[in-house]
Amino acid sequence: MIFSKLRVVKNIILLSGLICLSQYSLAQVSFTAGELKMTLNKQGSVTELSNSSTGKNYSYTDTLSSLITLVSKDIRYQASSMKYDQIQKKITLGFKEAGVSIDVRAISKASHLVLEIIRAVPESKIDAIIWGPFPNTIGKTIGEIIGVVRDGEVSLGIQVLNIKTLGGDYPSKEGSTWARGIAAVPSKWGSKLQAYSINRDRERLVDAWGRLYKDMPVKALKSETVVGSKIAVFSCKEPQTFDRLEQIEIAENLPHPTIKGIWFKKSNLYGKSYMISSYGEKDIDEMIGYTKRAGLVSLYHEGPFKSWGNFVLNPEQFPNGKEGLKNCVDKAHAAGLYLGMHTLTNFINTNDPYVTPVPDNRLSFTGVSTLNRNIDADQNTIEVISPEYFNDEKGNNLHTIKIGSELIRYKSVSSTAPYLLLDCQRGAFGTTKSDHQAGDQVGKLFDHSYNVFFPNLDMQREVAKNIVDLMNETGVDHLDLDGHEGALASGQGDYALELFAKDVYDQVKHDFLIGTSLSKTFYWHIGSYYNWGEPWYGGFKESMQQYRIDNQGLFDRNYMPHMLGWYLLAENTTLTEMEWMLSRAAGYNAGFAMVARPAALRKNTQTNQLLDAIREWELARNGNAFSKAQQEVLKNPKNEFHLEKRAEGKWTLHQYAMSPVFTREKFERQPGEPTNTTWNLQYKWKEQPLQFRMQITGEKGSVKNIKMQIDNYKELLFPVALAAGESLVSDGTEIIRLYDKNGKPKGNFKLQTNPPKISAGSHVILIDSEYPEDDSPKIEVQFKGLDKMEDVEVSEKL
Repeated sequence: MIFSKLRVVKNIILLSGLICLSQYSLAQVSFTAGELKMTLNKQGSVTELSNSSTGKNYSYTDTLSSLITLVSKDIRYQASSMKYDQIQKKITLGFKEAGVSIDVRAISKASHLVLEIIRAVPESKIDAIIWGPFPNTIGKTIGEIIGVVRDGEVSLGIQVLNIKTLGGDYPSKEGSTWARGIAAVPSKWGSKLQAYSINRDRERLVDAWGRLYKDMPVKALKSETVVGSKIAVFSCKEPQTFDRLEQIEIAENLPHPTIKGIWFKKSNLYGKSYMISSYGEKDIDEMIGYTKRAGLVSLYHEGPFKSWGNFVLNPEQFPNGKEGLKNCVDKAHAAGLYLGMHTLTNFINTNDPYVTPVPDNRLSFTGVSTLNRNIDADQNTIEVISPEYFNDEKGNNLHTIKIGSELIRYKSVSSTAPYLLLDCQRGAFGTTKSDHQAGDQVGKLFDHSYNVFFPNLDMQREVAKNIVDLMNETGVDHLDLDGHEGALASGQGDYALELFAKDVYDQVKHDFLIGTSLSKTFYWHIGSYYNWGEPWYGGFKESMQQYRIDNQGLFDRNYMPHMLGWYLLAENTTLTEMEWMLSRAAGYNAGFAMVARPAALRKNTQTNQLLDAIREWELARNGNAFSKAQQEVLKNPKNEFHLEKRAEGKWTLHQYAMSPVFTREKFERQPGEPTNTTWNLQYKWKEQPLQFRMQITGEKGSVKNIKMQIDNYKELLFPVALAAGESLVSDGTEIIRLYDKNGKPKGNFKLQTNPPKISAGSHVILIDSEYPEDDSPKIEVQFKGLDKMEDVEVSEKL
């Protein structure tokens, strides 16, 4: 009996040992989630990223990378060992050389694999971690923002599942990049997918704002370590990618903005155009009327605030404050419109209560020192222990320090000890001059060329709450986080940008539209649109046009709505200019923002035509009226079009054609002989007002008093002097537009009479001019007319 009992005990011990051994996989481990299969070898490197529908392994196995790369004391380490606990679904990665161990929980779901860091020790040895990077052979389409790559057959991607996990490969200690996105990047073999997380539970020195502000001290964020960093990895057939992203959003409780219960990215507001203007209580009805006539979805205020930070409304526009703004919102909603407001995120004006009369202690510093001697309230030289931060002239726009509750501006810093802040202006920005003691902290305020200051991270969250409170109280439901980079002033990099947007998203109680000046990986889930391109640098054709076009590829790669940026409807904007832009929007199926201020709308004699054109082009665009072939022609900036309404949902698309270029050169004639040049214009198009572009070509010189006579009876006089490179344009109306040598608008004037209507056939054009200098540039004229016509209509698919 004793022998039998001993045998039983030994068997139990042996069996339990076998169970313990089988609990861990020591060679390799594979995870299957949907179509994805990921395999890790015993060193913790990813050897397989395959898709079951193709049977292909897309991992680039010639360059293996750890599941996680460790950053410790600025050195990057690959894992040296891997164990897998099958019961706890836990991967343990060992980094022997660095003396670090990281546990990752792996959960397979129907659509994706979830990987989350649940333990990382010792924390003191961890600067940051990088998921991957995961080298793979897919390189046809690289979604740098969203972190998805495609080859026409399948997609492979990662998704960051919280704001502590950023898209990229730890590009800086700040944790930020000016690049549009680096969650996926090209490589010689295809691409890399990558994300990272920073150990923020320690005091750090970072080069902030894209490394402009050196060695900025950043306080620790308690318990904000790499533990909790979390990603999803997935693969699917390429046409299913957009749906797969939505499935992951819902499954992982990511931001999932909806409009009337529909995911915004699948709603009828996706990629829609809107109006930017100024409005107030007295002219809200007028502006709603303009917006409705143009068929736009939102009326967005370009600047309703007296100051940013506390977001004090401008009393001239809103004498009844928030109640007046709410009344405007209610009117817009009754008209079926969204109503918006523009901010520069967390920029703080110097007249805001956060700055004056008592500056908030949470304003951000680029750095600090201490007073070396007592100072009284009138002293204009201030001695500090160190000149660091104060003598940095890069980005030092306001030259402002904070001591206690006083702001002080200084001119410069002495180059040798004792270090003196010179020519100080005491009690700056409405603060109170006061005495200060040796040893008091002297903080250099983080500022910007817009003459603003910034909050630290704690105060930033309050600023976001200020925006939220205003939106909740008034019902404002359209917001742009312009100047989103302002969050970098906290020193916390892209984490702070993502946090600001999430704070707003989490707390607004109603559906709303939101844009941004930057593009970040987590923000992709929050953003309604990305509308880059400003109208201040030229006309419709000249102001950042190539940049706007280049953005369309970025939007395609990253499943973002196509937008063309902002355009300016001025008092002299013509229908031809407007339709040039609208045809580009139709070609790229891109929305836009039309900046149209009340004064310009009232003064422009073509306002109704312009708004009607916007409405009809947008109805056609959003109704899929244009074929793919037509869209390609519409994209070409050399082509011009006119859209004519035939019936509801039906239009005729007219394309302009151009004549050959006619040239006038200076030549000598005998006294009394006419000096004009004669052209024979073969006009091929139906009867319409004469339209043309006149260009002065040559290296130098000018031309003045240009005259054009049509068919020996109609004379057009151009009472301007045009220098070489400049041009003028006639759109068949009495308004002539002038452009400088760079193609930027420089003014306009009215003809004494409208250009004549001319019909198909031969026409005699006489042109004459004077040359005030010896240099003789040429006059080149190209005529145009409506030519090709195609009927288009709203697609039956809608």
